[in-house]
Amino acid sequence: MDMRVARRSRTERIGTTCVYWLAGRCNRNPCRFLHEETTLPSTSYHNAYTAHPYQRKRLSSSENTIPKYNSKTVLIRKSADRGDGTRVTEASKKPSPTICKYWMNDNCVHGDKCRHLHSWFYGDGFSSLAKLQNTRSTDGTVRIWDCHTGHCANVINLGAEVTSLIHEGPWIFVGLQNAVKAWNIQTASEFTLDGPKGRVLAMAVGNDTLFAAAEDGVISAWRGSSGSKSPFELVASLSGHTNAVACLAVGGKMLFSGSMDQSIKVWDLDTLECKMTLNEHTDKVTSLICWDHYLLSSSSDCTIKVWVATEEGPLKVTYTHTVESGVLALCGMTDAEAKPILFCSCRDNSVRLYELPSFSERGRLFAKREVRSIEIGTGGLFFTGDGTGLVMVWKWLEEPKVAPS
Repeated sequence: MDMRVARRSRTERIGTTCVYWLAGRCNRNPCRFLHEETTLPSTSYHNAYTAHPYQRKRLSSSENTIPKYNSKTVLIRKSADRGDGTRVTEASKKPSPTICKYWMNDNCVHGDKCRHLHSWFYGDGFSSLAKLQNTRSTDGTVRIWDCHTGHCANVINLGAEVTSLIHEGPWIFVGLQNAVKAWNIQTASEFTLDGPKGRVLAMAVGNDTLFAAAEDGVISAWRGSSGSKSPFELVASLSGHTNAVACLAVGGKMLFSGSMDQSIKVWDLDTLECKMTLNEHTDKVTSLICWDHYLLSSSSDCTIKVWVATEEGPLKVTYTHTVESGVLALCGMTDAEAKPILFCSCRDNSVRLYELPSFSERGRLFAKREVRSIEIGTGGLFFTGDGTGLVMVWKWLEEPKVAPS
């Protein structure tokens, strides 16, 4: 008996979209998979942000077939009590819009038909203003920029990696390996403050005292001096952490320090003594901010915790917000309507904008690498710096108020 085996024609197409075509890399002609997208459920963000942010057309209510971004529909949070009076929230599993990785590298072939964002941000009320290139702290320089023009005004060569930087009045303090450099921009004087061991990872100023946190877990403290050699005198070394101190914050009469040992310590600014240790995080503490009467902390354990003082004295967690990936940095300010906005940088190369106290998501900023630094400027400006050395300048559409500390 003759038996014949039917073979699929080379030109007969399977009803599945070619994954190589989706990635813009299919080199078969003809291809037995479809070179078109199959019908998918529409999303709120499909094609919503493919244009340049300054060229987006506002759709009228009659022609708007794409729902406007609504934080209430994007982030649906579930709250649960832990049994100790605190609340823990978890983000909904509903996917948030993601930036197109091919567009990031200038090789997306789908254009306006791409299902992913062709923009470095989404959200309302702010826009990107400028990009400041070549600002890597690892090149041993400090650069001074005109953030409105994007031009570098001056470069200071330190010859060592910059690990932290703050300013206070006329002073600029730069954290280095085993030292802090201090510049007075009014007198052009320069001083080296010795004392730290290892890289200086964080600095803060409170009660006329400069604090510098180092890799050895010790916080060095300097106060003003009338000496001829230096206007700063090392007055104390705050010990207690068992690993590197990654972040500092000053609130009221207290200094807060967060460490890779997973703890937060609270220090009295007058006596420089440790008053309490907070141990709610399960991974290294990455950032601290003081906002009104609250302390907010973030960690690599994928949580943001809100602390308040109790009548008994110790700080207590009253709210825990969970994100999809580890948190790197926090920063806070108010928007044009005086609503408090929390910036939260995560390990997925994004910065989430949360409206407080609800933690409803207002938008996201995207970068090619992790955003390690977020700073607030004047006139509604804020800045993000990522691992590629790029500093992005952003601006609220109306001038906001800086969050009080």
